[in-house]
Amino acid sequence: MTTERKQHLKQETKQFLKYLFYVHVGLVSLGLLVALVSVEVYERRYQTPPEWTFRSRNIFRAARKIEEPDYSASGIVEWPDIDNNYVSLLSRLEDPDVDGKDLELPANDQDRVWVFGLRRLGFTRKGLDISRKSEEWRRGYYAALMGAARAAEHLDEWVFDRSRGMSCPKEYMIGPSNPRPKPVPYGASSPPLEENCDPASEPPQTFYTKILTSTGFTSGQRLDAALAYGDYLDWKGLHESAEEMYDWGLDIAMGALPLEANHIVDTQTGIISSDATYVSNNLLKAANALAVYHAQTGRPSTALPIFLSVLRARKQLSLPHVPAPPREEHSRVEQFLSFAKWVLISPSYPPPPPTGDEAPIRNPKAICEEAAIMAHVGEILFASSQDRTQQSFAPDPKTLQQQQSGLSWTRDAVDISESTLSTMSLNDLDERQTCAECLRSGMENWSTMVRRILKEEQTITATTGHKIATRRSWFWSGQDVENAEVNEGKWDHELQLVNERLSHVQELLSREDALRKARGASLLGNGMIFS
Repeated sequence: MTTERKQHLKQETKQFLKYLFYVHVGLVSLGLLVALVSVEVYERRYQTPPEWTFRSRNIFRAARKIEEPDYSASGIVEWPDIDNNYVSLLSRLEDPDVDGKDLELPANDQDRVWVFGLRRLGFTRKGLDISRKSEEWRRGYYAALMGAARAAEHLDEWVFDRSRGMSCPKEYMIGPSNPRPKPVPYGASSPPLEENCDPASEPPQTFYTKILTSTGFTSGQRLDAALAYGDYLDWKGLHESAEEMYDWGLDIAMGALPLEANHIVDTQTGIISSDATYVSNNLLKAANALAVYHAQTGRPSTALPIFLSVLRARKQLSLPHVPAPPREEHSRVEQFLSFAKWVLISPSYPPPPPTGDEAPIRNPKAICEEAAIMAHVGEILFASSQDRTQQSFAPDPKTLQQQQSGLSWTRDAVDISESTLSTMSLNDLDERQTCAECLRSGMENWSTMVRRILKEEQTITATTGHKIATRRSWFWSGQDVENAEVNEGKWDHELQLVNERLSHVQELLSREDALRKARGASLLGNGMIFS
């Protein structure tokens, strides 16, 4: 090999290494840029308190991100990973050397939850005094506790296999407490042994009671925790404990009122007085939740007066005075500078939400909440009339009138929610979700009621051989018996109208769902309070 050839190879090798170095630097820089953009995107979607450390903020964002149903291509939410993230975050927030400065922690280590695979102590089960922390820190801490409670609810019947570091439903576990284990799905790992298993998570009450017994949370936060805990206890079938928790929520709301509570709410029944001069958002929420609980547990006669008192209190609210926004015209340069500022500068942490102790105003969201209560009232009236119809073959006039009242309340609820939804701003996602949920539930109730009446009428006709004219006269504005022929096929016609409107409402709700998904959210519908 000649000297010139050697020099040429050396030069080519240097050039190759130089370009290879540039490519690696470019790829690393591109990866860092993508990572930074991803962090910024998720920080804007799930904002975290600025005083938290970067690691704690990243854990919170990861937990919220995994919690979204559309995060995974399969649509399966990995609740064990979510629980691990929230538990790790709580351990960091309560660590004085990390994010828990100025917290007074219990000295007894038995009060702390030791986390598998985590080097630090973990978090304590006892409530803490967080009043010396900033409002942003407390709000983030509350979000972490509620997230851990949600994960714990989903892992209620799960176990953790210490030998393999994996979680699975308890029904697959092999051991004395599960004598007939369910076969594992094809391709899954072998089932765990009971001697190697622990509960996959702390029970949800650990996190709910921690919020309720801590000092520094707002009454609205404590009320939401109490109602969520009550829902969990009701789902577990512990109805007496659930009722106590709903009563506790009502006590929390009444304890923050500026007036004497007994003058506003009957503590024995939960009915808001007609002479109440001041009601709060928390009070309306707590009373409404108590009424829904009574309705779901088969006590409509107890729930109905509470619903009506809440509805009466809402209709007495003052209307908001919203001045017309000034019309501003911006030049292209100002629009570009505003966009550049939005891209380059992270938005500040959102201001604190209302505590719930304020007197509500009758805004569009409040009107939709009124419509939801009207739908519940209509459902109770109709369900009660159905119970009477089942007891006697031919419905009496009082039962027919009650059915008509239930239908009337439900129709009005659908009309109000649909008209209010059409006038809301596209930016008010939470308010639009409230209205959309009410509209969905009202239409489902309306359709179910008409189908049941039609089926019942067809049964009576097939059995007796003729239609009951009195039935139609009570349902349709007190028409005389002689007009029974005019009303022939009335319910078939109404069912056709309901189906047409249901199709229109489904299209409207599909657009709402698409709007929320475009903004990084998802609309979840609620069903009837009676099954």
